[in-house]
Amino acid sequence: MVLSPFFIVVASWILFDDFGPVIFMQSRVGKDGADFKLMKFRTMRVNAERSGQLTVGVRDPRITKAGYWLRKYKLDELPQLLNVLLGSMSLVGPRPEVRRYVDRYTHAQSRVLSVRPGITDEASIAYRDENKILSEVDDPERYYIEQILPDKIRLNMRYIENQSLKSYFSIIFRTLSGIIN
Repeated sequence: MVLSPFFIVVASWILFDDFGPVIFMQSRVGKDGADFKLMKFRTMRVNAERSGQLTVGVRDPRITKAGYWLRKYKLDELPQLLNVLLGSMSLVGPRPEVRRYVDRYTHAQSRVLSVRPGITDEASIAYRDENKILSEVDDPERYYIEQILPDKIRLNMRYIENQSLKSYFSIIFRTLSGIIN
């Protein structure tokens, strides 16, 4: 309720910039390997996902003008608060991946699916500039699969093995600090 006026402003901005759905829903893999619909404000042109799932670079031509700013300040993630209220996500936990990447997990890596996924995590902080990193390599998909994804899983495993109230709030505050700076 508190955020609804802000949601209305953002929704109007999205519609004004590029007519189409305001909310983008994508199937992601959650706790215990169950699929759920992750909600975000739409930042890309309608049907842009058909051109590939990875966003490469901060100026990917599929990203709308409003989408650029929503992504820069992570405002596109706010509808995931509804996922939290519905119980499919937590504020902090491993970021949920799409099925095609989860299917590549080893048995040990699948342990990240033992907890509820989150809006933010250690990997989100470490890879805040992931789009920029991917724009600087020859094969972004391969680099993501071979380098970034295993490191994200490693960071998530460390969080799972050392969960505490202190680490939970530390991740929230570091995420907010990273958005502001």
